Amino acid sequence: MSINQSVNQSTGQLTIGLFGFGVVGKGLYDVLHTTPTLQASIKKICIKNAGKKRSIPAENFTTEAALLLNDESINVIVELIDDADAAYHIVKTALQKGKAVVSANKKMIAEHFEELLQLQQENNTAFLYEAACCASMPIVRNLEEYYDNDLLKSIRGIINGSTNFILTKIFEEELEFREALTLAQQAGFAESNPKLDVGGFDAANKLSILLAHSFGVIAKPREFLFNGIENISRPDAVVAGEKKYSIKLVANAKKLESGKLAAFVLPQFVTPKDDLYHVQNEFNALTTESSFADTHFFKGKGAGAFPTASAVLSDISALRYNYKYEYKKIHHRTDTQLSTDYYLKVFISTDDLAKIRKEDFEWIEEWHNGFKQSWLVAVIHAGKLFHTGWWKQEGVSLILCPEPIIENIDYRKVSKRSLELAGVI
Repeated sequence: MSINQSVNQSTGQLTIGLFGFGVVGKGLYDVLHTTPTLQASIKKICIKNAGKKRSIPAENFTTEAALLLNDESINVIVELIDDADAAYHIVKTALQKGKAVVSANKKMIAEHFEELLQLQQENNTAFLYEAACCASMPIVRNLEEYYDNDLLKSIRGIINGSTNFILTKIFEEELEFREALTLAQQAGFAESNPKLDVGGFDAANKLSILLAHSFGVIAKPREFLFNGIENISRPDAVVAGEKKYSIKLVANAKKLESGKLAAFVLPQFVTPKDDLYHVQNEFNALTTESSFADTHFFKGKGAGAFPTASAVLSDISALRYNYKYEYKKIHHRTDTQLSTDYYLKVFISTDDLAKIRKEDFEWIEEWHNGFKQSWLVAVIHAGKLFHTGWWKQEGVSLILCPEPIIENIDYRKVSKRSLELAGVI
């Protein structure tokens, strides 16, 4: 019997098997106990370390996953662990058994999206994951429902609260990167492995999921450009300040004139006129642009126990009404494809000019040599960034300029001459 049948034929009671009792799992437990009208209760919690001291009685816990997955009275599995491989096994098994699933594991979803889509269809059950994308900000369901017929032109935003918190501290309090990261970890905003946040992996996984719901494109993070904020330095922040910019880690997906899709997650200079400029600390934000509705701006907390738990709670609540993602854009077969055939205007700083592949640039607009740090503003083909990694090495920082995508200017005719005039070659 599927979750839809079990909910319809009963009183609507949802009996939950919870995997994970970390920051978000504990947050969900607390939230559920303050919303009794939801008619949802946690029957058992599966955890990894039985010896760890916890705030609720030990009889609530087990280390046996099968105890939850094989319990026919449990009709909803909520997966909130940080092990993507273990999460995949849990979610796959639960869907095969006809249980509804709510997950916050963006890496697992991004890596196994096609198979998880097929499992939902084969077993006629729901798999919801609002919390995997922007925590408290309800963007997945909006992309699914509001923009199902209104053609999207672009989505763009800050979708990782940890990196935004770190960048805020670097700018507002002039902290060094490591100090700001430590504060993010102490506040519970960073992943257990902070590399997932600061390396851009978390945001890339989220963009992977959002591409499916916004443009019907199924793509793993390795299929588009992304990087994190590890190499952002104080000199970069100084240059940004001089130009009246801030620096944000921005996810971007934009329909090109060719009909193909540009998608990337990269640090970017943003101006005070940009809505993202004013998004601080752990907040997320996303701007959508569509053919008829023009632009919408969403903002909400993107990290923390209760903001993330609120999204999980929203998905659990939706199950009472037999809600499922319809994946309309995927099923309509829009044939939208990712492309790297466009140019990006970038700021690049380095502690050693030998680390920069000068021959990759199409055009250089500014060039500043310094004793410890040099920087330039230039145009480069996105394909060259995608197929090389020199711009990710330690001591090199690449930051997009405002309005970074360039499509129509033919740089090829003047590129070499521009480098000569700049004294680069």
